[in-house]
Amino acid sequence: MEKVYINDHDIVIPGELLAEGFDFLPSGKAFREDEKIFASTIGVASVKGRVIKVIPLAGKYMPRKGDVVIGKVVNISHSGWILDIDSPYLADLNIGEASSEYIDTNRTPMTKYFDLGDYALCEIITISEGFFVKLTAKFKPYRRLMGGNIIKVSPTKIPRIIGKAGSMVNMLKDASGCDITVGQNGLVWIKGEPENEAMVARIIKIIEKESHMPGLTDKIKRMLEKGG
Repeated sequence: MEKVYINDHDIVIPGELLAEGFDFLPSGKAFREDEKIFASTIGVASVKGRVIKVIPLAGKYMPRKGDVVIGKVVNISHSGWILDIDSPYLADLNIGEASSEYIDTNRTPMTKYFDLGDYALCEIITISEGFFVKLTAKFKPYRRLMGGNIIKVSPTKIPRIIGKAGSMVNMLKDASGCDITVGQNGLVWIKGEPENEAMVARIIKIIEKESHMPGLTDKIKRMLEKGG
């Protein structure tokens, strides 16, 4: 019996039956047991012909249209930049979406806007069925992030780090004097005095670890009053 029990891009859980039959090939976090293929972790299913793949969700960001993300430039082509957004999928920043001004590459090198290794704040504008992610940085506040430091947290903890109506991140900004930019993909950019950058990074890691704990906001207030 040859049968696929899930669809491309379905969310699957550990032990879930994905397909049946020796014609199918497991990949990623999918495994075979006799004629059947199962998921070994929670993730996103990929069905490409006869290949049944599970891409783990844990620790990886799954792109969504409209999300504001921080990405690292990993490649430059004649048509734009490729960014790593800490996702199973790379993202494309087309030259027409990199600036509100016209970019004439015959007169201006592309590295003036974004160079290899740079971090950029962008918005996801489209995601194709094959998870081809397209970005824009044409409008404020989207830009190249100059200087500062990047820390990584779980994307699921970003709402707690931002706080209700931005309350938590604004408290951190006010107390530290740092510029703090939070990407929904779990990357946080911090720029300020080195000791204040370190303090903010340390406190954000505490928020990530204790996000489920009651009284967290009061604890962070006290820490900030004492200088971290």
